[in-house]
Amino acid sequence: MINFEEFKKLDLRVAKVIEAEKIKDSKNLLRLQIDLGEGKRQILAGIAQFYQPKDLIGREIIVIANLEPKILFGLESQGMLLAAEDGKQKEPILLRPEKEVPPGTKIC
Repeated sequence: MINFEEFKKLDLRVAKVIEAEKIKDSKNLLRLQIDLGEGKRQILAGIAQFYQPKDLIGREIIVIANLEPKILFGLESQGMLLAAEDGKQKEPILLRPEKEVPPGTKIC
């Protein structure tokens, strides 16, 4: 359990995927360029076995915007997308807003 003050440290935001591509030599990772309202960012996501890059472009997703960057396959990931896991098939289901909202909208 974490307290509310710890929870408030998470910066959850809506992002729009503007580019997506598979990462060479990785069977799981996609490189996503996202719009967070204040500019572009790159995130890497282990969803390549379940989502085609072309199907993600223009889609809104929810990201943790203040996660410490991490290097994977020589590329920097500057956040993390949020997904639910389908218990039966272990398939990630990307979280997204019910209605379209501007990129960068804070999740509260």
